[in-house]
Amino acid sequence: MSSKILLRILKSNGSRLSMWYAVFFVLGSASLLFVTYFFLSSALQSKDRESVQAELAELVSAYNTEGLQAVDREVFRNYRFRKKNPFFIRVVENSNQTLKIYYSHIWDEFDLKQLNKLVLRQDVIWVSLPAIGDDFELAATAMQLHDGRWLQVGISSEERKATLHRFRATLTMALLPLTLLGIIGGSLLAMRSLRPVRHIVQTVQYILSGRMEARVIRTQAGDELDDLARLFNEMLDKIRALIDSFKESLDNVAHDLRTPMTRLRSVAEKALQESTDLKQSQDALSDCIEESDRILSMLTMLMDISEAETGALKLHRRLLNISSLIARVVDMYEPVAEEKQVRLIVKAPAELNIKCDGNRLSQALANILDNAVKYSPAGGRVTINVFQDKGELCIQINDTGPGIPSEDLPKIWDRLFRSDTARTQKGLGLGLSFVKAICEAHKGRVSAKSEKGKGSIFCITLPVDY
Repeated sequence: MSSKILLRILKSNGSRLSMWYAVFFVLGSASLLFVTYFFLSSALQSKDRESVQAELAELVSAYNTEGLQAVDREVFRNYRFRKKNPFFIRVVENSNQTLKIYYSHIWDEFDLKQLNKLVLRQDVIWVSLPAIGDDFELAATAMQLHDGRWLQVGISSEERKATLHRFRATLTMALLPLTLLGIIGGSLLAMRSLRPVRHIVQTVQYILSGRMEARVIRTQAGDELDDLARLFNEMLDKIRALIDSFKESLDNVAHDLRTPMTRLRSVAEKALQESTDLKQSQDALSDCIEESDRILSMLTMLMDISEAETGALKLHRRLLNISSLIARVVDMYEPVAEEKQVRLIVKAPAELNIKCDGNRLSQALANILDNAVKYSPAGGRVTINVFQDKGELCIQINDTGPGIPSEDLPKIWDRLFRSDTARTQKGLGLGLSFVKAICEAHKGRVSAKSEKGKGSIFCITLPVDY
């Protein structure tokens, strides 16, 4: 069991991120330390050579001025200050034979006889002599004196090697805490980076257990993972709204289908119980078809309303002339209005275009116009005014009907709501709910004003640039 848990931990994204954080941190730190070591080595070597050249120039000047005795004095005086890392000083005859080596006992680690085999020339700046049985060396440079002799000054790299060795030991000791720091820091960074992902996983687990109100905790950092958490919460809100909408639709359907289904069953039972008369059977079947169409219309409209309210309704938007669209809707209701002796008046500019779903917007206008014609008395009128105001398109429909009671006005947008005056007319009680859903799907709105006995004013407002 423990091996399975360990394998699962090692396979997790957090472990992999921690490992990569640690690897890159240690590699970066090691690279920085090695670069520092390289520059330190170069700096120490440059410093030694500059010191040698400065000492050589000083001794050559003393020799050319006062002779070998001046060199003896300078060497003796400088030796007291550089006993730990003295200069190698050699005076050479023109034939490259050693005339004098100062403090030769200090340089027992080197085979100084090898220097006699080297040819001193102006173009050879530096020569190296390795130590006997060790890894350091003697680096020297020479300058010719005024009498033809050569003065050679050098320095051992032993002190420099010892300093670099101590630095390497320090680097080696520093890599262990740096590695631990990289692992710990990588783990903390991985935990912090993956915290929103863990919140999402936890939220999904809560939702699967039935807690639909659970949401992801956001870090408010404004990064990609915080955006992911925000979008995930918005998706959950949309799904929740969709579920609630369909649940409400199902509740409405379950409640409001009882009456037509009961009526449908009664018609069918009555037709079966009575004598088999062809005319009665045809009437019964006609009533059944009418009730079936009513049920299908109710179901279709409920589904459309739910999709529109939750943003799932697909709109096929294109640029349309609003005057032409309204004219088609008015032409459809003209015969009904003439039969009821209701005048239809349209006031719309000829050139006013809007990007919309023509079929859906026509359905919304038709629902309002149907109610306006239906409830207007004989001799009444229905006026449609279209105008543009502050970047929005307004479609205003005024009727001269009985009006809507003030207590019912806020409820007219509810599904399946029908006021007492409306129950005398045929209808499903879904028309205005559908109008509201279609307007909101177009990022618009619909409003109503009414006074009892003075008619009603419905106004559809849509953004022109949407």
